[in-house]
Amino acid sequence: MTGGSRGIGGAISTLLAEDGATVAVLGLPEDRMRAQSLAASLNGAASRLHFYETDVSVFDRCREAVDAVLKEHGRIDFLVNNAGITRDRTVRKMTVEEWEAVLRVNLSGPFFMIKAVLDTMLEQGYGRIVNISSVVGEAGNFGQANYAAAKAGLIGLTKTVALEVAKRGITVNAVAPGFIDTDMTRAMPTAAIETAIEQTPGQRLGKPEEVAKLVRFLLDDNSGYITGAVYNINGGWYM
Repeated sequence: MTGGSRGIGGAISTLLAEDGATVAVLGLPEDRMRAQSLAASLNGAASRLHFYETDVSVFDRCREAVDAVLKEHGRIDFLVNNAGITRDRTVRKMTVEEWEAVLRVNLSGPFFMIKAVLDTMLEQGYGRIVNISSVVGEAGNFGQANYAAAKAGLIGLTKTVALEVAKRGITVNAVAPGFIDTDMTRAMPTAAIETAIEQTPGQRLGKPEEVAKLVRFLLDDNSGYITGAVYNINGGWYM
């Protein structure tokens, strides 16, 4: 999975490893130590978490990472696209570079990873792909045109790939979290966090573990009849 060393991704990696899965965490060089710390916290499941350095915004790097995982582990049963960045600014003030950087990581990255794993999943006749979108991709958000566009595009990508591979034993779904208690959310201004909680019927931030359990369900064999779906998990912020 991409972006699997902290926040929502860290919670997903932890749950899957503790559940017995071999988890390949793909990330940038600065993610290596976080992945190692995460593995150390897993106790008996530590040996199931493996880190592979890559840059999801570059297709060749994605393909190289997938090849390395296949060489070491032999197959890839699931892919979770979670890596994401923000470069928040109003459209008027947003630079072209800020727009393109977010689209490369948050939208092109999942496309590159799906393209890199698809052949092996097709050969296996089995695969589970879960893309982590966002409530912002459905509702929009002030100052996040690049992030919202990428996350909305990810929903379209999810549905299209789901159609293309539905007959081949591969499911493709999206999860759209609301405001979750992660480093990315805590980096928001305090007033913005308070407003988000106030506007959420559930009156709190979500927990990364709650998102992880939903993703775990979509990766399970028992979810094989679910594909092309978008699961909202936002405390009622957007319905």
